[in-house]
Amino acid sequence: MKTTFIAALGLVAALASSAFADDFPAKPVRIIVPFPAGGGADALARIMQPTLQKMWGQAVVVENKPGASGHIGADFVAAAQPDGYTLLMSSTASLTEKNVSQFAPVTLVTASPYVVAVNPRVPAKDIPELIAYAKKNPGKLTFGSSGTGAASHLAAELFKAEAGVDMLHVPYKGTGQAVTDLLGGQIDLMFAPAQTVMPHVATGRLRALATTGTKRPLYLPADLPTVSESVAGYQAVGWFGLLAPANTPPAIVARLSADANRALAEHEVKQLMLITGAEPAGDTPEQFAAFIHADQAKWSKLMKERGIQSE
Repeated sequence: MKTTFIAALGLVAALASSAFADDFPAKPVRIIVPFPAGGGADALARIMQPTLQKMWGQAVVVENKPGASGHIGADFVAAAQPDGYTLLMSSTASLTEKNVSQFAPVTLVTASPYVVAVNPRVPAKDIPELIAYAKKNPGKLTFGSSGTGAASHLAAELFKAEAGVDMLHVPYKGTGQAVTDLLGGQIDLMFAPAQTVMPHVATGRLRALATTGTKRPLYLPADLPTVSESVAGYQAVGWFGLLAPANTPPAIVARLSADANRALAEHEVKQLMLITGAEPAGDTPEQFAAFIHADQAKWSKLMKERGIQSE
């Protein structure tokens, strides 16, 4: 009798969750970007915003809550009501092994290589020249990132380890601020999302040396090589994805994932993302969870090896 009662309660809860998902959303949805405006996460959230708004018939509000390499915004979402109305546009920096259990993965938005971009004052036209200059001037080159332990930081640390060079890290509160200083010459280079630096490469204000994937992306100039063409085996992919607070009903997470995937498949969204240097991804919550754990394992190993403590 007790087992039957518990099973009945579970069925009622599942049916209620499913019905709730059918009615979702019934009010505005917030997408929290844990970085300042102007960075990759911010750009992607704002590209998806109009399509999701139209799809849901509700306002979709993008809010920037920067600080601590993305952890302030992530903590805000983790503490929010788990009802699907507060989401996180996350990146590698927003999640750590300690806090990943506080979220329900929704979908991978994009997993794109970074671009190694330098201020034109840097006397290097390609990766071999950059390595040669760095070795001749150890510790002189400065590279910016969106924070200690952020993907843009770790991509550069991996490069330092595999190329055998010494460069000085300058952390910022977000990619946008770092790019501003890169343009102004306060720092020398960045491993940055393509959408944040390629517009400046097009105007000549920055120089792109390479991309950090294993192959040359179709949406970037064909003559832009990969770092791995000079440093064998190097690969660093920056990803962004949507997450909800842990304990969000599975039916709501599934609905969010399906709708986000539909938005990513929209022609206008795809084109805007490709123009800014991000290739749309999209997957299931289960696939995204597996992706996050594999990615964390790689970077956690590097951080332990190099004594890096995230903020």
